[in-house]
Amino acid sequence: MKKSNWRWWLCSLLFVATTINYMDRQVLSLTWKDFIAPEFHWSNSDYGLITGSFSIFYAIISLFAGRFIDWAGTKRGYLIAIFVWSLGACLHAACGAVTMWWTGVESTEALIALEKGSALMLAVSTVSVWLFLACRAILALGEAGNFPAAIKVTAEYFPRKDRALATSIFNAGASVGALAAPATIPLLARAWGWEMAFIIIGALGFVWMFFWSAMYDKPEQSRHVNKAELAYILQDEAGSDPTASAQPAAEGQGAIPFLRCFCFRQTWSFIAGKFFTDGVWWFFLFWAPAYFSDQYGYRSDSSQAIVLISVLYLIVTVVSIGGGYLPKYFVERRGMEPYAGRMLAMLLFAFFPLTALFAQPLGVYSAWFPAVIIGLAGAGHQSWSANLYSTIGDMFPKSTVATITGIGTMAGGIASFLINMGSGVLFDYSAAQGSAFSFLGFEGKEAGYMIVFCICAVAYIIAWSVMKSLVPKYKKIEV
Repeated sequence: MKKSNWRWWLCSLLFVATTINYMDRQVLSLTWKDFIAPEFHWSNSDYGLITGSFSIFYAIISLFAGRFIDWAGTKRGYLIAIFVWSLGACLHAACGAVTMWWTGVESTEALIALEKGSALMLAVSTVSVWLFLACRAILALGEAGNFPAAIKVTAEYFPRKDRALATSIFNAGASVGALAAPATIPLLARAWGWEMAFIIIGALGFVWMFFWSAMYDKPEQSRHVNKAELAYILQDEAGSDPTASAQPAAEGQGAIPFLRCFCFRQTWSFIAGKFFTDGVWWFFLFWAPAYFSDQYGYRSDSSQAIVLISVLYLIVTVVSIGGGYLPKYFVERRGMEPYAGRMLAMLLFAFFPLTALFAQPLGVYSAWFPAVIIGLAGAGHQSWSANLYSTIGDMFPKSTVATITGIGTMAGGIASFLINMGSGVLFDYSAAQGSAFSFLGFEGKEAGYMIVFCICAVAYIIAWSVMKSLVPKYKKIEV
């Protein structure tokens, strides 16, 4: 019997969800500098506070989001997650109107014309920041469920040898979302206002919910999965009977108690991998548009900025897709054990971000150098991330995959909070100090960017070393 391929259709659906997820995150980063900040008089520190707070909200919620997905079930849990984050994305559009109502300012023109340093200007800035913080908290509440649910689906529908490839495909949605965002969001903001950009992009999630409801069931229950495909999916399950679909395992059966998860070195290995590296990706995601605006004067809706950022994420997308093939090659062609092949691939990808050391030095010649270099560093991250997520399915039972994903995502969110909040403060401070602030031959704000690029460059080598010391060889957790 020729096996069906329903697992790849579901992988495509995960790809779309992740694309929407990252587009919702990107709306703010692509509109704040040139559209929102002039209205609300935000500084770099204000933006850093908002993005950093989103990260810490995301981190805290992620600790429980994975457990929620394991408890609610993949289908219902994913539906709830995307509904909440789509609602949160759309609510950003109301922040301007509520700020004007709260402060008594009658129009957008009056907001922009407020005297710098005046009490009313400070009130507008403060109120708007808190409103955006509230919306980001709702966005984080829903988005924290995306990766735990998606990783759980890959563990349910793919054997170990294919999980990195499946993860790299759906994880490429992050790159595609980041690629599509600069080509659409600034133009939407310019044509209809930044509020409509939030509403239009946010509404995409509600459309996705319809397809998820119609297409997903556990593989043992899906009418689209034939016996041959089910046998392929369950090939790692020793002694499993792929035809026994009438009595599927309960969603939470055999789950590891939450606190006990922290007793395993494998958990801490995943935590380390996320903590040291997630902040790098989120820095590039949230600050790249501002970088090209600060360093080269390219507004986010200008053709130069759109092309630069689009090329950056095109590099990320194309190169990172190969991140899932490399461990598959090591396993099938070189005969390596999947975990060993995955770790070798991750070591190779850990060298990609080292190119970030040259972004600022070469950037003095052309904006294209940092665009390409950040693209290569981002591709290294996405390839790294696809394999890092797959280590969970390798070592933990399916009933606990989402929980471990959530714990690691929490660690990544904390790191993102530190780098985004710190970057905002650093950039304001270095800009104010001017030539009095220097680092490796750069002065002022350029020196601030150079410091952060250096941190990003070495993060992955450190992460891999810690992970390898914690789990030098493959060892599956038995419940």
